Amino acid sequence: MSFVETHLDFSSAPDARRGDPDWWRGAVIYQIYPRSFQDTNGDGVGDLAGIIHRLPHIASLGVDGIWISPFFRSPMLDFGYDVSDYCDVDPMFGSLGDFDALIQRAHELGLKVLIDLVLSHTSSQHPWFQESRQSRDNARSNWYVWADPKPDGTPPNNWLSIFGGSAWEWDGERMQYYLHNFLIDQPDLNFHEPAVQDALLDVARFWLDRGVDGFRLDTVNFYVHDKQLRDNPALKPEEINDKTAPAVNPYNFQNHLYDKTQPENLAFLTRLRKLMDEYGAITSVGEVGESQRGMEVQAEYTAGNDRLHMCYDFAFLANAFPSGTYVADTLTRFDEIASDGWACWAYSNHDVPRYVSRWSLTPQLAQVLAGVLLSMRGSVCLYQGEELGLEEVYVAYEDLQDPYGKRFWPKFRGRDGCRTPMPWNRDQQNGGFSEGKPWLPMAVEHLNHAVNVQEDDPDSMLAFYRQMIAFRKSHPAIVKGSFEAVAGEEQFLSFIRAHDGARVFCAFNLSDKARRVPLPAGNWMQDKGTPFTSTFEDGGITLPPYQAAFAVERTA
Repeated sequence: MSFVETHLDFSSAPDARRGDPDWWRGAVIYQIYPRSFQDTNGDGVGDLAGIIHRLPHIASLGVDGIWISPFFRSPMLDFGYDVSDYCDVDPMFGSLGDFDALIQRAHELGLKVLIDLVLSHTSSQHPWFQESRQSRDNARSNWYVWADPKPDGTPPNNWLSIFGGSAWEWDGERMQYYLHNFLIDQPDLNFHEPAVQDALLDVARFWLDRGVDGFRLDTVNFYVHDKQLRDNPALKPEEINDKTAPAVNPYNFQNHLYDKTQPENLAFLTRLRKLMDEYGAITSVGEVGESQRGMEVQAEYTAGNDRLHMCYDFAFLANAFPSGTYVADTLTRFDEIASDGWACWAYSNHDVPRYVSRWSLTPQLAQVLAGVLLSMRGSVCLYQGEELGLEEVYVAYEDLQDPYGKRFWPKFRGRDGCRTPMPWNRDQQNGGFSEGKPWLPMAVEHLNHAVNVQEDDPDSMLAFYRQMIAFRKSHPAIVKGSFEAVAGEEQFLSFIRAHDGARVFCAFNLSDKARRVPLPAGNWMQDKGTPFTSTFEDGGITLPPYQAAFAVERTA
């Protein structure tokens, strides 16, 4: 399949997006990892043409939009999160014309398009960095975070990289250290330099002019660093957790007070929001990597109407099983801390093991937990393959691509296990993903989960997601309403969602035993439009094992 390069007229792009400016509130967004979604030219790597080809599948789920992980020009040392040109498509993915065609087709199908902007750092091959490293007095000398060594030649402070080791790398050309919160090949931009902020806002404008509907902002709290370069303090042993980095990484041992989440970041977010507001119904989702203060940062970054629209942290992306108690406490705490903010929740993405494996779930428990996710107050991100019930894949060391996994193998096997190709057709070569050798192996165990296997099966995970998303969209109370916890136990959860004179009671049995659940006071009616089974009688509900129930009350 090939797509002719097209050049669309963007002069009226802002007018074309004068729809509901609040569309993102409660939206379900489908994340695409383009390398692994669909390959159309046989090189074993997914591409934009492949996304276009598979957009009808995504639309059939009933989601509101897509988020596409980076497809910009890049040496691909971190698979697109090391950008060497923000305003072009890497040839392995296609062309700007392919992207224009993707936007057009997605909009025809009623899908919004968010792209993944990586603003905190670039590739070391980016022309900006190549110029910056040449001297201490060139036009871009202050565009990255440079610092002199200590008198003994060691790095300026104790900051650590997410990918292991010091966050500082010596550059013999400039005779200084530069900051890299991730790979050595991903130098951090200096947001204290106004010209850097201006250049990045120009990048955002470039893609808004091409018709995108918003941005997923990678590592949004990493943008600004402490100007004084103060050392991070150590955490007490009981304070250490693995929400931001795997447990084997000493990055977790520090309280990251100074290398990220600085107050000056808010001024940039305000500038970015002002730009987005010029284009109508645009949204932003900020990724907050913060183990100690994640929810507080979310609240701060989404407060009011002049910062980000929504954020997500790692509350449900971590290893902790989402028991009824954990979910109720998390959602209640968010409401208390971020009363005028908005969350975006996810169980899986391209950086963490797939949730079915991470929490060792049976298909029945996976479905009831998916029901919880799709009933929460907030927006939702689903990761490609989640709708198929895909499990994490073991990738042998010799097939490993992820530098993170190579660094910490075998205690941490990296992120490739959640990035293997999508299985489209069990009976085709490489599951229908590619006619060439895939960049990561097609998992044999995924073939029986392929789309063509599940497509016409009313009891499949795919059918479940379609029905559950349709149910969610049929109830404004679930999409945009308030949240009130009723019960939160280890194996049971119930809450009420309310909006504009309607209430929905949601109850979830996370155990292998049936449970009798009393209905709250009120005039409740069973909603049978869900994929779950339950019995309503005598003012209560009988929930079989691993089932959910929903009741609706009209109060006005």
